[in-house]
Amino acid sequence: MFRRYVMPLLATAALIASISVVASAQTGQLRGHVTLKQADGTVVPAADAVIDVFRVDMSGKAAAKTNKKGEFVFAGLFYSGEYIISVSLPGAQPSYQPGVKVGRDIDYAIELTAPGDGRQLTLAEIRTLMGNKGTATGAAKESSEDRAKREELIKKNAEITASNEKAKSSNEVIGRSFKAGNDALKAKNYDEAIARFDEGLQADPEHPGAPALLTNKTMALNARAVDRYNAAVKSADEAAKSSGIDAAKKDWTAAKESSTKAVTMLKAAPASTDPTEANSLKVNMYFALLARAEATRLFVTKVDQSQADLGVTAYQEYLAVETDPVKKAKAQKDMAQMLFDANAFDKALVEYRKILETNPDDLDALLRSGQALFNIGAINTDKAKYQEAANYLAQFVAKAPDTDPFKADAKAILDALKEQENVKPEKLATPTRRRRP
Repeated sequence: MFRRYVMPLLATAALIASISVVASAQTGQLRGHVTLKQADGTVVPAADAVIDVFRVDMSGKAAAKTNKKGEFVFAGLFYSGEYIISVSLPGAQPSYQPGVKVGRDIDYAIELTAPGDGRQLTLAEIRTLMGNKGTATGAAKESSEDRAKREELIKKNAEITASNEKAKSSNEVIGRSFKAGNDALKAKNYDEAIARFDEGLQADPEHPGAPALLTNKTMALNARAVDRYNAAVKSADEAAKSSGIDAAKKDWTAAKESSTKAVTMLKAAPASTDPTEANSLKVNMYFALLARAEATRLFVTKVDQSQADLGVTAYQEYLAVETDPVKKAKAQKDMAQMLFDANAFDKALVEYRKILETNPDDLDALLRSGQALFNIGAINTDKAKYQEAANYLAQFVAKAPDTDPFKADAKAILDALKEQENVKPEKLATPTRRRRP
């Protein structure tokens, strides 16, 4: 039985909120963001920077402050006007951006440098810096250096605008395909689910929401592989059986690759100081690690047993974040069973013994420990391992109910050890009871 989880789409600051322009032929919006280059060279958002917007084709001024992300927005400025943005921040050198137009959907990027005196520039001071002594209604003249700076900023702003448009389009495609994929996954329409998740991934493979798409695609691939495998082994047609098993193996391989990529992307994601975003990253990492552990287990046991160590790593990373004791215990058993199924009997025995340290009466661990030791003894012709095997299997037989389907098999191994190797289970030492005085 396979667990299926519908994950939330990654919340991220990189998703661009669309802001509609004021529907008027006379006014428009002006927006931008300010960064601060600190003395050590690091660049951070300039929160609470003072923004003065001067109109230079006639008298006029508007003022505001940036938010914690360094962003600012002015609405209702005249579309036909020409403006200069002046920016100041305590402890930084002031800066300005000439040649500004509103309503063009440009995100003006302005960088301040520290240290500085933090003063606010007046329009007159800006014009002096630009080499213009004209009237307030005259167009400001730029130096060649300022012109080059302005043209570079316009170029960067155009690139940002194009990037924002691409991100907006990707967000729409990814959001739509994610929902459609999840709906198909819940309906067990795995072909459709995989196709929809792939649609979102093709829109932007590096999108912050891609790990969630990859994780849910992993679950759809695993489920489809199980259906294909089960149908194949029941088929009387050998060609259909072989083809079905091969198709299942391809799905399990793809699931392993998809889940691995999801975990890799989440590990590379920058940490967020926003509590909601940080929690979203944590939740998505949990589900990605869980899906990868399950996908790798199936890949190891059904496709490539030589990759058992890859499965151990996947389970260990998942166990490190799992806090539910019941789920944790199940994962430990699944990892041990994976190693057993991959014929890595020595490693499986180590894991089963860990389980028995916590729960000495665990029937699965007793049985598999005995079977693993029996196989190790047979491979190495080691009678001591046979003896240990007999001891574990005898405990299993003594504790398992008669309805346990493996009890007969355990008894058969014990009979074979007795007849062929003259090995009998050793009696376990029982604590001596004290007599009451």
